[in-house]
Amino acid sequence: MQSLDNKDPMVAASNVYKFKNENDNARVLEVVFKPGDTAKMHHHPQHMVYVIKGGRLKLTTSGKSSEINMRDGEVIFLEEGDHEATNTGSTTMDLLVVEFKK
Repeated sequence: MQSLDNKDPMVAASNVYKFKNENDNARVLEVVFKPGDTAKMHHHPQHMVYVIKGGRLKLTTSGKSSEINMRDGEVIFLEEGDHEATNTGSTTMDLLVVEFKK
């Protein structure tokens, strides 16, 4: 059931995304960003991010960039869309992304 188009994070950002599991309702991906790692532009449906190990992340969408501090244990909900992400901090970040299919 994994999507394999070129905007899928498993294709566009395979350097940081790892498939964990999925069912008819959701897909779960682990994201490990070493300092300086970038997840090239990719697409997510509505999704949530659970921050296992936080840090500083630069998100770029439609030419607009913002930097966010992600704290250990934080849960962030994001709307459907395209973005690029870069770890601008000095520590390795570990995130769990749950994409909603419905």
